[in-house]
Amino acid sequence: MTYEPLNILIIEDEEAHAELTKRAIRKAGNANRVDIVSDGQEALDYLFNQKKYENKDKYPAPGLILLDINLPGLNGIDVLKKIKAEPSLKMIPVIMLTTSARDEDIGRSYENYANSYLTKPVGFKEFEEKISQIDHYWMLVNKSPFIEQ
Repeated sequence: MTYEPLNILIIEDEEAHAELTKRAIRKAGNANRVDIVSDGQEALDYLFNQKKYENKDKYPAPGLILLDINLPGLNGIDVLKKIKAEPSLKMIPVIMLTTSARDEDIGRSYENYANSYLTKPVGFKEFEEKISQIDHYWMLVNKSPFIEQ
């Protein structure tokens, strides 16, 4: 599997949240590419190069996934389970980025090997700052297994 460590996949059903996240990532300036999918099944199609995402050169596995829990169809926990059960995908860091602060959601995310759990701040500036911190840590500070260090 070819990984693109500086590419990010956003899995988010709320278009406004997805665009805001993408804009904040672009502003931080460390990602080469940011793709957005809007539901759990589309996320799996993208990650497993199925249906309209079958071209692996056009849709390489990302180096980071931002995953909402509350998705239509397959929820974020179900998507996380499938990612972490697949040997070719399980090392991709998955950050749960959601409005839910429920202990049950946090626990289930970590039980299924989420790499981080972050709640979305309500205010625009706070949200932009949190995304900037995610970008800085996961793109610059963290050592990825996908690129030579």
